[in-house]
Amino acid sequence: MEVASAGKVPVSFWIVGFVSLLWNGFGGYDYLMTRMRSDDYLANMGDPKPMLDWIDSFPVWVQVAWPVGVWFSVVGSLLLLARSRYAVLAFAISFAGAIISFAYQILSSPPPVLDTPGSKVIPAVILALIALQWWYARRKQADRTLR
Repeated sequence: MEVASAGKVPVSFWIVGFVSLLWNGFGGYDYLMTRMRSDDYLANMGDPKPMLDWIDSFPVWVQVAWPVGVWFSVVGSLLLLARSRYAVLAFAISFAGAIISFAYQILSSPPPVLDTPGSKVIPAVILALIALQWWYARRKQADRTLR
């Protein structure tokens, strides 16, 4: 177990922090491109119209949970890099938002363009990675890397 000594943080911490920020930054980019209705971006996933119609039909609580899941992950990564103990809380909030959002998406009827094996695996991967980042932040808080 790597313990942060007075002011010295292991290189692995910075690597994990930057990879976390890159991953979650892509999630933020995906969210923005979807909400800004970027046809060029969305066309990579198929016909954007049925996808956007489905997203527009989400109830308000899902419309709120989705960005909470996305943006609290980005904030968690930034707080991790700032060595703030609040990264733990940010990742926990992100996890809750993602669970709510994905639960609705899985239980609703996605359009055929999104009803693929990949669209069923990706939410599980995202949830696993948020949980892993939350666990890592908790571990770094315990060893006093996060203040």
